[in-house]
Amino acid sequence: MIHITPTMAIDESEIELEFIRSSKPGGQKVNKVASAVQLRFDVLNSPSLSDDVRERLIDLAGQRVTQDGVLVIKAQRFRMQDRNRQDAMDRLIELIRKAAEKPKRRRKTRPTLAAKRRRLESKRLRGETKRMRRPLPPSED
Repeated sequence: MIHITPTMAIDESEIELEFIRSSKPGGQKVNKVASAVQLRFDVLNSPSLSDDVRERLIDLAGQRVTQDGVLVIKAQRFRMQDRNRQDAMDRLIELIRKAAEKPKRRRKTRPTLAAKRRRLESKRLRGETKRMRRPLPPSED
């Protein structure tokens, strides 16, 4: 079991790890060693996630989620498989933690009476400035 939050855990059987060749430049062993990790986690069919967490996770992951609802994380930062595996797992856990946080509801605010008065006063002054720029009407002498 992988513990995400105190109330949420994911079974390790829900995560698929595949070792692939890294696309980064390397030395003589670049075409021999599969040190990069591709982690796959089925978000849509995971029994560990609630519906609201599932929706937020899909939104947060963006293009990393396939059409079938599978989250794909590719880790190739390090040269060693174990560190890339741990990096991929850490990124998955962090993503699920962010999705588990409920966003705060926005409270509508209204401008204060003083702010309304300041706004109207500045509009009045601006109008006065524009009125002063107008040409004077022709005088009848």
